[in-house]
Amino acid sequence: MNNLDVDTPRVVRILATAGMRIRRRTLLLLGTLLLGACTGLPDGIEPVGQFDADRYLGKWYEIARLDHSFERGLSRVTAEYSARDDGGIRVINRGYDAEKDTWKEAEGKAYFVRGRDEGYLKVSFFGPFYGAYVVFGLDQENYATSFVSGPDRSYLWLLSRTPTVAPTVLEQFVDQAKALGFATDELIIVDQTPIP
Repeated sequence: MNNLDVDTPRVVRILATAGMRIRRRTLLLLGTLLLGACTGLPDGIEPVGQFDADRYLGKWYEIARLDHSFERGLSRVTAEYSARDDGGIRVINRGYDAEKDTWKEAEGKAYFVRGRDEGYLKVSFFGPFYGAYVVFGLDQENYATSFVSGPDRSYLWLLSRTPTVAPTVLEQFVDQAKALGFATDELIIVDQTPIP
């Protein structure tokens, strides 16, 4: 073999192995970026500080939201938060599907991203996939209402300890969310009328 001769099968194996390593690393990097993007803070939205996780536990009623497939058509939506043994929070979301005359329920888990004293969590309802849960407005005196965002401005909720809120609370929520760039004209006011 002279300098111009090439062991073609060997070169092909080396290139194929290198290509697989690069693809694997690229997929790992992309997966990490995608998972991180889902738990990141939307630009310009800051979670509340001096957050008391224990006071946030319990039942919350969904008063208003932006539409998403996982809640589409549901009324009487509630979220119940309780402590987990591993330091996280157990999440039970429940809503009524009037068209099917059934209740739908989803169980998830949430963990604090930067500390228990900040309203910034990551929540998962399936496998290793997490989404941001950002409390950007909170009645810190009574823990009676909460303004929540997801990882971007397509996720928005107004939660309350009671099935209804005063018009001034809804107005404050809409004004604050609109100022932060949410599409408040697309808000759904959730029916919380009890089922007879």
